[in-house]
Amino acid sequence: MRRMFGFLMGIFVGGLVGSVIALLMAPESGEGLRNQLRARGQGFVNDIRHSADSRRIELRNRLDTLRAPREM
Repeated sequence: MRRMFGFLMGIFVGGLVGSVIALLMAPESGEGLRNQLRARGQGFVNDIRHSADSRRIELRNRLDTLRAPREM
């Protein structure tokens, strides 16, 4: 669990640093860059939600399997 949290924090910090660098080095206009960053951010959020939903379904199935009565 600790390793997963560290990994996710690394992704978050890396994305933040990358965003700041992209803003400083961007050859595009401010409006175009903001739209592009907003779209990427929304895609990132959607990916995280999809991954969380998949994991939740997997864990719920595992829990249901563990709760089911055993056959003897």
